[in-house]
Amino acid sequence: MPEFLWPGIDLVHVDASLLVLNKSAGLLSVPGRGADKQDCLSRRVQHHFPDALIVHRLDMATSGLMLMARSPAIQRALCSVFENRKIYKRYVAVVAGHLAPAESADGWGLVDLPIAVDWPRRPLHIIDAVLGKPSQTRWQTLAFDEPANSTRVALEPLTGRSHQLRVHLQALGHPILGDALYAPETVQARASRLLLHACALRFTHPASGALLSFDRAPAF
Repeated sequence: MPEFLWPGIDLVHVDASLLVLNKSAGLLSVPGRGADKQDCLSRRVQHHFPDALIVHRLDMATSGLMLMARSPAIQRALCSVFENRKIYKRYVAVVAGHLAPAESADGWGLVDLPIAVDWPRRPLHIIDAVLGKPSQTRWQTLAFDEPANSTRVALEPLTGRSHQLRVHLQALGHPILGDALYAPETVQARASRLLLHACALRFTHPASGALLSFDRAPAF
């Protein structure tokens, strides 16, 4: 434990209340529209844990850690944890160009730009000062790869908007490598997948009150 139990999913943690899973890139979190979009993490997990309920989602193209509840009461409790920002989430990404370190004492910068659905081009999202919802992402430069002209960054979303990290990095002028939605074709072509991974979760167990901490490094 953890063991690789299903294609595209690692079981990281299991107890009577919840599951922690590591999703691979290219796998939907929940079923989509159409017969070809029914295979997903939630259905694969429910084949082994019929009581598993979705709490949050990762984009199909994003890999990393996800939670599932094992009862409606725990699902409500965990959803409340997310809604009230009582969970710590960290991602790692590789972006195009040299993202210089933030000029702050702790090395963290903040993107504070409102995000809205781009209705004519759904499911795309855009920065919109009028219609956008408040959206904040902390970021920190980890390493610059000069030969590849790319930067590895840590990301901490303070809000949970759809495509938030992808849109905010695009707004900084450093789209994520392999991003088929928000990067120009030359940047898309530099990776075979979106180089974005949910690498860490910290939260209080809703039943036991214990502090849980999980980390999984990306495959890139």
